Amino acid sequence: MADVRLRNGHVVTAHCPNSGSMKACSEPSRPVYLSKHNKPSRRLKYTWELIDMGRSLVGVNTIVPNRLTEASIAAGYVKALSGYDTIRSEVKYGENSRIDLLLENGQNRCFVEVKNCTLVTDGLACFPDAVTSRGLKHLIELQNQIRQGDRAVMFYLIQRMDAERFRPADHIDPAYGQELRKAVQRGVEILVYDVAIDLEGISLNRRLPYQL
Repeated sequence: MADVRLRNGHVVTAHCPNSGSMKACSEPSRPVYLSKHNKPSRRLKYTWELIDMGRSLVGVNTIVPNRLTEASIAAGYVKALSGYDTIRSEVKYGENSRIDLLLENGQNRCFVEVKNCTLVTDGLACFPDAVTSRGLKHLIELQNQIRQGDRAVMFYLIQRMDAERFRPADHIDPAYGQELRKAVQRGVEILVYDVAIDLEGISLNRRLPYQL
């Protein structure tokens, strides 16, 4: 939850759809943008969607990356993931896991795990922004799919416009960085994209380089 002071001076409590530490995108007094929902069953009527960090608006809603990535792949905007007939989301696989996106073309399958990245410092985007045992598990699961003959991709979506490159956040979660490097050596691919974002909408923008 987040307490937000509206322009009329009233303070409201908004739902914060982000379970990370939100380093580099949660400074007090920064302008933020909320969505309002009038559904009677909702306890909190507002949801925190964006924050203005000066160099860029930042999307804090972690639901957005999966939806945007799926729509972008379906529209043919991600050339590295073209050529598949179907896209399914939240498909069960491995040991009690769900893959964000499963692309299929006959017997060919591609498992795509989407990660929301908002931690950017001096043009360097890093993931994760907090220790993630769940993220570590996903890397292990993707390696298992590689062994079965499938394709596997880690898709890092940077929900802001001020990044120039990406690398794992070894200073925050060294175990994740170590496992990511191991996964890449075993065939897991990495795709990194930033977004074009404003108050009207969000779209996939540039493919960015990564460093391991």
